[in-house]
Amino acid sequence: MQVVYHDVIIVGSGLAGLRAAVEVAGKHDVAVLSKLHPLRSHSGAAQGGISAALGNAEKDSPEWHAYDTIKGSDYLADQYAVEVMCNDAPRAIIELEHLGVPFSRFEDGRIAQRPFGGHTSNFGKAPVRRTCYAADRTGHVCLHTLYEQSLRKGVSFYDEYQVLDLCMAEGAVNGIVAIEIKTGQLMLFHARAVMFATGGYGKAWRTTSNAFANTGDGLGIALNNGMPLEDMEFVQFHPTGLYRLGILITEAARGEGGILRNGQGERFMERYAPSIKDLAPRDIVSRSIYEEIRQGRGAGPMKDHVLLDLTGLSKEKIVEKLPEIESFAKIYLGVDPAEKPIPVQPTCHYAMGGIPTDANGRVSGDAEGREVPGFWAAGEVACVSVHGANRLGSNSLLDLIVFGRRAGKDINRYLDRICLTPIPLDTGAAARMSEKIAVLKGRDGGEAITPIRAELQNVMMENVSVFRHEQGLSEAVEKITALQKRAEAIRVFDQSEKFNTELLEAIELQHMVNYSKAVAVSALERRETRGAHSRDDYQSRDDASWLKHSICFLEEGGAITHMQKTVDLSLASSRAEFVPKERKY
Repeated sequence: MQVVYHDVIIVGSGLAGLRAAVEVAGKHDVAVLSKLHPLRSHSGAAQGGISAALGNAEKDSPEWHAYDTIKGSDYLADQYAVEVMCNDAPRAIIELEHLGVPFSRFEDGRIAQRPFGGHTSNFGKAPVRRTCYAADRTGHVCLHTLYEQSLRKGVSFYDEYQVLDLCMAEGAVNGIVAIEIKTGQLMLFHARAVMFATGGYGKAWRTTSNAFANTGDGLGIALNNGMPLEDMEFVQFHPTGLYRLGILITEAARGEGGILRNGQGERFMERYAPSIKDLAPRDIVSRSIYEEIRQGRGAGPMKDHVLLDLTGLSKEKIVEKLPEIESFAKIYLGVDPAEKPIPVQPTCHYAMGGIPTDANGRVSGDAEGREVPGFWAAGEVACVSVHGANRLGSNSLLDLIVFGRRAGKDINRYLDRICLTPIPLDTGAAARMSEKIAVLKGRDGGEAITPIRAELQNVMMENVSVFRHEQGLSEAVEKITALQKRAEAIRVFDQSEKFNTELLEAIELQHMVNYSKAVAVSALERRETRGAHSRDDYQSRDDASWLKHSICFLEEGGAITHMQKTVDLSLASSRAEFVPKERKY
């Protein structure tokens, strides 16, 4: 089996992975491995913008940004990590500009900023224009810029290689096993440091804004190697996905003046968030939409969606500020948003939980935060816990850039102080994967992948969605347990080596059922409503019992062990604004 050596292997070529690569390149030999071409990474789909208290549009401060992030998280975010992110945000934006990101501009030449849900001035007094943007293609231009910078700095790329497992020796991570999709050959990548930036896992739900590649491979691999996942019950549904399709309509549409209306034409968010209305945090807006539908005030013949009204904006403004949204509405629904409202419904969008890390991206191997040497994670696969129970819009790209960079810097420090000779590579992981592939392709019986995956997506959509209750969550755990067994016995019918996507989907499915069970178990155990986790049977937030992170481990046989970890409330000790309180907007 071929063995390739680099000082650093980064798995994932979105903004977190590329920002880390740019930081490491020139100091150490770094390679980025991705199951896609880097420019097809899901970061490129981010539309609305990236938050930073630059104050270009009006007075703003990182402290107000931190307050909004913590309040938006329903006080579950780790406050030190939030402070780090918000204080670093203005510098990060200027750095991106200097690297070549073509931000939209005000007439005086400064980077333009617009309102986004949950972002306020003066500790919640009024909405503030904090989100920097490039029309509605912000992720796209950031991704292209960092890819260009990575090429300029000599980063090695392995495109269309899918990670299968970690290599570990002497308690440290020192490589990965991957499959080259083009040839079907297994390869070992030996390194002194490994970083996961593999993205989210929205494809475990039927209706989602996530790309087909977002199957949560990094989380499944971490679970299989005895590492925990944190806060998996907190999965954000974006309020405005295209009706029945889930394709995202950015929050920037409401930031620019769009209004949500029910089937009766009412601006219903005035009922649920009277001060900031349509720009309330996403969890509140999604629940409000479903409440309107529950009360029979939905739109259309089925009364199962609401309307995003952009007709109050001029056609020129829509074309300038929201060109992708205009084309999406026309192409997929045949609606011109300048003339008619767009039918929308909530869509599974973002995972607040993931592999637990510290503020430097170091992966924690247990509930006490013990570091796993040689292993980092950043981006949506990670849980540094700046988003807590609910992420504010435009904080995601900021998370990727800030903690991708910090992980890169920490990897440099780590490599500078450890021996230049890497820990000898254990080939046991490669042998296990080779055997697993042989079993999948050599099995005479067993189910196909598609019906199991579809059933999983239906279970997650029906029982682990915006509204949850004990009976539904218990059913979900029971059904996913059965799906784990069925997924373990699936059969791969395609016997070819080259571009065997069926084999890759089989491996992805086995990850999906495991972390989906962690989501369902964590949601069942958390007997309160907080942020994106809304329980019909426990409708109040319970700080006395549940101001804690959930930690999950995968046991042999597929069981999930659930425990808790204390939330960091460091800012609350010095500022009354950061003490958990009632969450009104």
